Amino acid sequence: MTTLHPTDRFPAPPTTAAPAADGPFLRRVRKGRPEDPRWARPAFLALLLAIALAYLWNLSASGYANSFYSAAVQAGSQSWKAFFFGSLDAANAITVDKPPATLWPMALSVRIFGLSSWAILAPQVLMGVATAGVLYAAVRRRFGAAAGLMTMAVFALTPVAALMFRFNNPDALLALLMTVTVYCVLRALENGRTKWLVWAGVAVGLAFLSKTLQAFLILPPLAVLYAVCAPTTVRKRFGQLGLSALAMVVAGGWWVAIVELWPASSRPYIGGSQNNSFLELTFGYNGLGRISGNETGSVGGGGGGGQSGGQWGETGIGRMFNSEIGSQISWLLPAALMLLVAGIWITWKAKRTDTARAAFLAWGGSLLMTAVVFSFMAGIFHQYYTVALAPYIAALVGMGVTVLWEERAKWAASGVLGATVAVTALWSYVLLGRTPDYLPWLRWAVLIGGLVGAAGLLLAARAGRRLAFAAVVIGFVASLAGPTAYTLSTLNTGHQGSIVTAGPSGASTMGGGGRGGPGGGGGMQPPGPNSRNGQADQQDGGTGRPPTGGQGGFPGGGRQGQAQGNQQGGMPGGGPGGAAEGGTGGGGGMGGLLNGSSVSSQAKKLLEKNADAYTWAAAAIGSQNAASYQLATGDPVMAIGGFNGSDPSPTLAQFKQYVEDGRIHYFISSGTGGMGGMGGDSGTSSKISSWVEDTFEKVTADSSTFYDLTRPKS
Repeated sequence: MTTLHPTDRFPAPPTTAAPAADGPFLRRVRKGRPEDPRWARPAFLALLLAIALAYLWNLSASGYANSFYSAAVQAGSQSWKAFFFGSLDAANAITVDKPPATLWPMALSVRIFGLSSWAILAPQVLMGVATAGVLYAAVRRRFGAAAGLMTMAVFALTPVAALMFRFNNPDALLALLMTVTVYCVLRALENGRTKWLVWAGVAVGLAFLSKTLQAFLILPPLAVLYAVCAPTTVRKRFGQLGLSALAMVVAGGWWVAIVELWPASSRPYIGGSQNNSFLELTFGYNGLGRISGNETGSVGGGGGGGQSGGQWGETGIGRMFNSEIGSQISWLLPAALMLLVAGIWITWKAKRTDTARAAFLAWGGSLLMTAVVFSFMAGIFHQYYTVALAPYIAALVGMGVTVLWEERAKWAASGVLGATVAVTALWSYVLLGRTPDYLPWLRWAVLIGGLVGAAGLLLAARAGRRLAFAAVVIGFVASLAGPTAYTLSTLNTGHQGSIVTAGPSGASTMGGGGRGGPGGGGGMQPPGPNSRNGQADQQDGGTGRPPTGGQGGFPGGGRQGQAQGNQQGGMPGGGPGGAAEGGTGGGGGMGGLLNGSSVSSQAKKLLEKNADAYTWAAAAIGSQNAASYQLATGDPVMAIGGFNGSDPSPTLAQFKQYVEDGRIHYFISSGTGGMGGMGGDSGTSSKISSWVEDTFEKVTADSSTFYDLTRPKS
């Protein structure tokens, strides 16, 4: 009698697509593939709809979310040139400090539906829904519909995923494209077809146009996996990898080539670079600088290697589990790692081309590679970056639980499954204990339920199917209760600013950056009634209030506040209007840098007057400050010095020429905290500020101060 290998319980997917049993494509979408159980497709569509509705819930509470990117989206909806380059304003003074692919869907949405919170953020929600769908498709093909549905649920209930797929940072599109990449590689591994590997290269290339070199993190494990395990000859494997690399270069390089070849005098300055070069931005500030911490022009360098702390928190092997990051992503990370080992162990003796083992290696390799880089990178690192790990963790959990469940008759399999639930419950207990005032009963319910479920699973080898199934349900619910609670808290709260975190208040302690640590104004309308994270609650007529946290707002203890004498107003020289000017600047060290301030009706009216007669209605130090006024007025506002005021654009000579030509109407004061940019007193921003202050008449609107660049001092 022949003994089946464990992975034979999961028959390999067909090498060719099965024809639809009932006709057209739409009918197959509704009913699914013939080999699926009848309940699979309705359950999949219902869960997909539930994810969409949950992520759309309370979406407008975040207002314009990160006004830095919202201003660029607005500009792209008004100017196709700004759309192409990713400019911060429709007059194309300077770009964002990322390539523009992530802005394109949002800009098209705003161009169609008009500028609003929904028009900006709904495309991000659709990316989250698409990611869940791709995960299901990838896992279902080898491990069944139940595994696919479990994967979708784990992904959607990851707090940082619920945050970033409702926010307008580049990470949503990046996570989607990375998931698509793994899916395409797995399809290629089924039958060695070149087209799927080429599509994987295209996905990576597009991901590069979302967040540059982060897209390449998963390439080494996936390339090695295909080179070793693909069901074709060695020569063909390497030829296919070469074609995939070519597709990647074309998909991501066409835009880079155009930008680099375009005359610099007729395109916007490349934000984040010091030499107006996208390649410099890619390999410096946005690339290797993130690893080493040597980021010229950044808001604050890294924390050094090894275990040392720095501006962006502790680095080291435990970074994904610490008080800064743990509550965002690590709820099921221990489980994913345990299930990865179990999955490889179960499939270890399978043939070289076994697709079940390949799936564990693909998702596991992507998880490990990305997590290790995140753990040790010394440069700029934010908690929300970890959304890149969410699809990998979800897939490993869905696949691993399913494989161990099928092998539950063996003591080893049931023991590992029980231990996984127990470890997850214990870790959830620890994470929930970091916010002791948030649902204090939940941590005990999770711990007790998880241990009960684990005990039941340990006995699954001897227990009946019903008892074993009940143990699985209890264990699964207990494992997901913690992240579900944090996800619901995230969905119910608006998030605004440049540094945002998921979960209830206090869930992440990284210098207060995600929870009201940075000083600054209340952000741009449309405000969310419960918005937080780098921006004060929208109350008191939308003027905003400085959040608590004061001068320790910058990750790592408020570097800029210390370096600049803990000046008020936050942004280089304070926020618009400045705290001492009576504006919305707070006491934190980074206020205007992390998010712009509210714009009063009087200030808005002042800037809108005769705005059509100028290329830029105003100019401001730093992108966040400029974004606030641009979103309020709908007119281009020049961001001097880019994101943090340290980019050398425009030069003082260029700015003087713009003023002489009558192209800029107002200069927005940076407040009493000083008018220099992050680059220091000798920086371009500081020189422009000083020249304006010495040369032109001051104008006030409410408590905000402007300089009329058409009225020199007498």
